[in-house]
Amino acid sequence: MRNLPHWRQQGATYFVTFRLADSIPSECSELLRRLRKEWLAKNPPPQSKQALDHLLRVLIERVEYWLDQGMGSCVLQDEQLSQMVDESLKCFHQIRYELGASVVMSNHVHCILRPLLTANLELEDILGSCKAVTAKRINKHLNQSGTIWQQESYDRIVRDSEHLWRCLQYIGRNPRKAGRSCESCRLWVNPEWEKLGWAFVS
Repeated sequence: MRNLPHWRQQGATYFVTFRLADSIPSECSELLRRLRKEWLAKNPPPQSKQALDHLLRVLIERVEYWLDQGMGSCVLQDEQLSQMVDESLKCFHQIRYELGASVVMSNHVHCILRPLLTANLELEDILGSCKAVTAKRINKHLNQSGTIWQQESYDRIVRDSEHLWRCLQYIGRNPRKAGRSCESCRLWVNPEWEKLGWAFVS
């Protein structure tokens, strides 16, 4: 689903979700389009940032629920492929962005990251690069061609320390929420954060 609002703020930290292209059935995508269309009909422009934030939260909550059902090819259950994605996320940590935490699930990825001002890159550039590199490697590994990732990513600015803590715990609990063990997913938190007490809580 394209054309979702994406708020950008210099120095901001983002909670990001990106998913495999086949992770949500077409009927679910159609429902999202219909919900958005109905909302826009009831809320003609100009819409407030608060109203658009609410719409985005509603859509993201539905998407995250569907993702945790494990639909689609779920190729990231392959240990080699999940490792590729995990390594790609960490490749430019402290170079282009600070990566706070991440989890690679069977059909989607959650992460907390903050683009570094010195890198002068937008969040879209960072995610686009990661998805382009991993898509090429995944296709090669599977001896296939075609679209791997959904073009649209879902991201929210982390508002404050309380929100950051909730995002961190969401990532840590996502495997169990989806009926998987933590050991079966690529679950990671920045060691520097852990030293400061920002760790996953069971």
